[in-house]
Amino acid sequence: MKRQNHSMITEFILIGFSNLGDLQILLFFIFLTVYLSTLMANATIMTVIRLDRTLHTAMYFFLFVLSCSETCYTLVIVPKMLSNLLATVPSISFWGCAAQLYFFVGLACTNCFLIAVMGYDRYVAICNPLNYTLIVSRATCVQLVLASSLCGFLISGVVSLLVFSVPFCASNRIDHFFCDIFPVLKLGCTDTNLKEMAIFFLSILVLLVPFVLIFVSYVFIVSTILRISSVEGQRKAFATCASHLTVVAIHYGCASFIYLRPTSLYSSGQDSLVAVTYTVITPLLNPVVYTLRNKEVKTALRKVLSRYSFPKAV
Repeated sequence: MKRQNHSMITEFILIGFSNLGDLQILLFFIFLTVYLSTLMANATIMTVIRLDRTLHTAMYFFLFVLSCSETCYTLVIVPKMLSNLLATVPSISFWGCAAQLYFFVGLACTNCFLIAVMGYDRYVAICNPLNYTLIVSRATCVQLVLASSLCGFLISGVVSLLVFSVPFCASNRIDHFFCDIFPVLKLGCTDTNLKEMAIFFLSILVLLVPFVLIFVSYVFIVSTILRISSVEGQRKAFATCASHLTVVAIHYGCASFIYLRPTSLYSSGQDSLVAVTYTVITPLLNPVVYTLRNKEVKTALRKVLSRYSFPKAV
């Protein structure tokens, strides 16, 4: 029966921006500019970290992986969104929708875990500096990244199975600009309450648990910093955490607003605006925040630019 219902829908229509009329052209150029800036910013961060040996530490290894993950994250959503803004019928195939949701959720979960890992790195660096290199070794860094990715895509597989095991026989019009969990689930023609509850508990696991761990880490971090006698030492310690805290607030704030609430409170217009923030804006903010608020990265960027800039003509 499910096969028969699935075969009735071969594509979905993404109507998230359909009511904007001619504004879609303006949005296309705005989002294209932000998208290209995101690719350039993340590529710059990864290049600088790769080329400057002073940044070959655990903190910047995690930042390198996060930038790479954010780049892949935007590739899953933005190119299709841009093409649909110019299309007469903004559509996506059934299996294209399934693949988009799987990789979107997998990369989003991976990013959540990576940001939590970066919080753990800051905790060890400030609260246990003498054993930092022993605890956060290169092998440990690789293992933490692999564990984050594995957990992220395992959860994504479960979510995708929950969503696409629902028979779709009512409509193929998704009230969103990409294949997100709840807009797709709303199209099911059977009761989805149990599936929504399961996804809610998975959202708690992905969002609330890492956030609580980050919060506890920063309680210890702040306690340790306040015991530093030097004001300059305190300032430097707080500065190393400021970028990470900014990313935590933006990332977990937007995601929690969408996924940690009952589906009865879903509002397509409001949620699409928030979704634009975490799919288009946030991937650009991460490298900008880490560049503008981090002296080491700014210094390394200047060194790389001076090293590889073309010689002036005589």
